[in-house]
Amino acid sequence: MTEWVALLRGVNVGGITIRSAELRDVLSGLGLAEVRTVLASGNAAFASERSRDDLKPAIEAALGDRFGYDAWIVLVARAEIEAAIASFPFDATDDTRQPWVVFCVDSVTRNELTVAAASLDSAIDPVSAGPGVVYWNPPKGSSTDTPFAKLLAKTTYKTRTTNRNLRTLQKIVASRGSVQDPSAS
Repeated sequence: MTEWVALLRGVNVGGITIRSAELRDVLSGLGLAEVRTVLASGNAAFASERSRDDLKPAIEAALGDRFGYDAWIVLVARAEIEAAIASFPFDATDDTRQPWVVFCVDSVTRNELTVAAASLDSAIDPVSAGPGVVYWNPPKGSSTDTPFAKLLAKTTYKTRTTNRNLRTLQKIVASRGSVQDPSAS
């Protein structure tokens, strides 16, 4: 059984509120095991033998039906989050920076963002490609103002990315023991 993490995009901001208990109910109703939420920011972990291609549309449909919005998630295996954390290329202890991990739906999106970032000032917008993600480490308080932030905010990336702070990902991983690699299922 693989442990998955659903990263919901655009919830608990902008008028779409999903309480943790309601999110757990929706996911449990899909027959997913060991469902739990982490923080109140649209993160849910669970175990399932179902494939990513089966789970993602089922979860999005269930969320859309229950909460009345066009739900969109990034679905990642816990092992993929662990790999993203382990590969963070910047100083995660630098209190003057925000350590972001941008999850991309495909390598095309990751490559587009990385190429676009190459022309930006790396002192303001340090960006690096990782395993299925883009790492971004802007100065604290600027994560909506920098050129890379404005690039991420473009409509084309709203359905192709979602980002989490590195510390949030560490809390997601800490919320459970080890799991099976998704390629083994």
